[in-house]
Amino acid sequence: MQSQLRIFLVLGLTLFCLTPILYLTASAETLKGIRQRGRMIIAVKDNTRPLGFKDSAGKLQGLEIDIAQRLSTEILGQSDRVDFTPVNNQDRLQVLFDRRVDVTIARLGVNRGRSRVVEFSKPYYQDGTGILTNSLKVRKLTDLAGKPVAVIQSSVSSYPVAEQVPGVKLVPVGSYEGAKRLLDEGKVVAFAADYSLLVGWMQEFPQGYRLLPEKLTVESLAIAMPKGLQHRELREFVAEALDRWQKEGWLQERIRYWGL
Repeated sequence: MQSQLRIFLVLGLTLFCLTPILYLTASAETLKGIRQRGRMIIAVKDNTRPLGFKDSAGKLQGLEIDIAQRLSTEILGQSDRVDFTPVNNQDRLQVLFDRRVDVTIARLGVNRGRSRVVEFSKPYYQDGTGILTNSLKVRKLTDLAGKPVAVIQSSVSSYPVAEQVPGVKLVPVGSYEGAKRLLDEGKVVAFAADYSLLVGWMQEFPQGYRLLPEKLTVESLAIAMPKGLQHRELREFVAEALDRWQKEGWLQERIRYWGL
């Protein structure tokens, strides 16, 4: 009997450790709670131009910052009622589970695994894998055949390049700075990475770089919100807002404004 009890306790503890999300999402704030607080807390990126980044004065700018401020206006009546929480990629969902933010708008792509633990809005932008080059000989994807192309180590960007460009020579790098160095030294003819981030690259370094017109893949970026019936009102509100912004043309205008 005691051995069975120990087994049940171990199984229960294991389940708790493996599924902390079930216990944490229940404490995330509701739409009513956000309005009572009078502030909205949103996780964003602060180093991902042109989606979310700091300008020369240290002020947050970008498409996702615009979306966050517009959401604050819709819910609380003013765009400055939002408190930004900058996050790295690893923490974008965890801050939701820990009740540190109400929603996450931080270059978060929709996929099956993430959709099991959070609710996503409809997409606000279609990102994907893009190709940046400084070579005059590279005008289209087929021009990369047999040529060296930089990719971030362990990045999913390498797979579509290898699949769609026969004979391409992938050159792993540890950072965007490493890719830029290889491009500038002529050791690679292109760099494959997230399209939105390559747009930011060209905005920061406008001389000599070009983006190929086609995206190799498509990735839907969306707003992440907590699961649970108590948060349904918030999710429905966000869905209606996004629909209205698209119909009004506001969302498309902001996407164009940021060069995306």
